[in-house]
Amino acid sequence: METRISATELARGLSDILTRVKRKGERFVIDRNGETIAVLSPAPAPAALSVDEFADRVGDLEFPGEGFADDLEALQAAQPKETMPEWLT
Repeated sequence: METRISATELARGLSDILTRVKRKGERFVIDRNGETIAVLSPAPAPAALSVDEFADRVGDLEFPGEGFADDLEALQAAQPKETMPEWLT
């Protein structure tokens, strides 16, 4: 949906207009003195990685070094033990 508004209307209702752009995907054409000066529309979605691109990036990662598993075990051991609430026992 496209709505034409004046620059004054934009200035007065900027927060509401930005909300409508974000949540409803509305598009606004902004006019000043009868001349179109801007278009306000939702930002494009970020580009996704293809499976091949993802595999290439993962393939470039180095394997964890010596002692990595020991570090994980130490972190896990340092976590407080979770207890069941009384109402569940």
